Amino acid sequence: MVPVLPPMPSLPDHPPLKPLHLDQSLSAAKLQEMERQSTAILEQSVLPGQPHCLKARPDGTILDGHHRLYILRKRGINVDELPRDIIEKE
Repeated sequence: MVPVLPPMPSLPDHPPLKPLHLDQSLSAAKLQEMERQSTAILEQSVLPGQPHCLKARPDGTILDGHHRLYILRKRGINVDELPRDIIEKE
């Protein structure tokens, strides 16, 4: 009998996210506000189609969503797998 191997994990369709700004430059007040939000709310808020969804360059540079992603990372969420709007440089 041939052993059945588990399926290979799928790779994201996009590169890992990288911040445009250093963590030290994030607003402490905004981080406190985000800390009060549930993980589900924060995840929902970055989805494409939302007013301030996660926006990134094709190389993964974050343009919008820094504070929410910072909090989600602290909570153990793999933010690199989140869907994002890709914004090309003009």
